[in-house]
Amino acid sequence: MKNYKILFRSSGWKEEEEEKKIASKHFDVISQRTEAKPGDIIIGRYSVLPFYKELENDLQNQESQLINSFHQHQYIADIKNWYEDLEQETFKTWFRAEDIPLDEPGPFVLKGQTNSRKFLWKTHMFAKDKEELSKVFERLLDDSLIGTQEIYFRKYEKLKKFDLEEINGIPISNEWRFFVAENQIISKGFYWSSHLEDIKESGQKIEEPDETLVKRIIEKVGNNASFYVVDVAQKEDNSWMMVELNDGQMSGLSDNSPETLYSGLRKVLK
Repeated sequence: MKNYKILFRSSGWKEEEEEKKIASKHFDVISQRTEAKPGDIIIGRYSVLPFYKELENDLQNQESQLINSFHQHQYIADIKNWYEDLEQETFKTWFRAEDIPLDEPGPFVLKGQTNSRKFLWKTHMFAKDKEELSKVFERLLDDSLIGTQEIYFRKYEKLKKFDLEEINGIPISNEWRFFVAENQIISKGFYWSSHLEDIKESGQKIEEPDETLVKRIIEKVGNNASFYVVDVAQKEDNSWMMVELNDGQMSGLSDNSPETLYSGLRKVLK
């Protein structure tokens, strides 16, 4: 049996401390990379960025390793690396503005190579047409986080939204986060966890996604990643699309149960 440990760097928030406590029920939890022993496989919970490669090198010098290699992390973190494999499952994406067809009117969603400004949805992410796209693009070039990244352009498709007051213009859609390890789904939860009670109190129903799409994505990702999340969203026609992949080590829980996540991880990591 392989020796998995969790390198957990909590910010001190109550939710993260509770998550760390639950993680320690199922794994040995360490707080410093120097605590890794030869042969350990490290799950770097909230602790691998921004210096992923340097952390990987340090662990390799101690004869240990991360659950996702640097190469695997790059595959997950950048749409450009997985888009060809998953193009049929996700929203149409262009990697240069000049690649957008002349007859494509929009709307569009713009994001950086590894980050987005979703909490500035109306000014730094959504563009209703090409004229607005140019303005959003210019704002992102001036942004301290996104400006140093490549900027990608995605076709906006209408999603099934909940009738809630939008915060900063962000539409609250029926979006779900799946945690995947070793090609198995180990946990799923509603993405917009902070709005969950408001939705329930308003009497609106939350439809859970069928796992067929996620299983198809897992098959296509294959060995390109060991531990990651798949975010999916429901379109207005009730079909489901993949939004993106992310490294499971750095992804927030959303409404995933930490007990389900870490007990599931323990079962599949052998």
